[in-house]
Amino acid sequence: MSSHKTQSAAHRSLAAELLRVGAVAFSPDEPFVWASGITSPVYCDNRVTMAFPEVRRQITDGFQEVLDARRLMPDVVVGTATAGIPHAAWLADRLGLPLAYVRSSAKHHGRRNQIEGRVTQGQTAVVVEDLISTGGSSLATVRVLRQAGLEVPLVVAIFSYGLPAALERFAAEKASLETLTDFDALVEEAVAARALAPDAVDRIREWHRGLAATMGAEAEERG
Repeated sequence: MSSHKTQSAAHRSLAAELLRVGAVAFSPDEPFVWASGITSPVYCDNRVTMAFPEVRRQITDGFQEVLDARRLMPDVVVGTATAGIPHAAWLADRLGLPLAYVRSSAKHHGRRNQIEGRVTQGQTAVVVEDLISTGGSSLATVRVLRQAGLEVPLVVAIFSYGLPAALERFAAEKASLETLTDFDALVEEAVAARALAPDAVDRIREWHRGLAATMGAEAEERG
């Protein structure tokens, strides 16, 4: 079996699990609002996976397989606040590595830390995120770590909406991204499980194409 087919099977397997445990919700008629302000008929809440040990292990296995395939052993595993923290903790524990996390902004009291845990200049860090939509929060974490003198060769995430503009942002920051499942796998599994009516599938795919085009046009204007 080719590596592409193997990856696709793994993506579909995890997508099926996210659907099974109720981490994914579809609402074409009353879209959800992301933190970025974008409205979406799909909402993937990977915090739900914390309640399911077998899914947690599958995610941790997936992250470890990514690192093994790249022959990458970081000095520290860093979670994004807040949803990336538990999965970063499980991965760090699996690998026997230090754990840290990055706040969305520095504290206004105490030591005024933005990076929690102990990191040192020159270390290599892998960032763990729960999902990638626009890529903004993950890349903000990468920038904070690099400003502190760490090398950040890779961000790993559970799920990605697969928006080209987000991937272009990672490329511009010279940060690699690998995700364990994605929008296409999720929709395919939802169709297979009959969790979506045919007209809902069409509307959701149309939304995805439209969002990708809009973000691409905005990126061109900024460029």
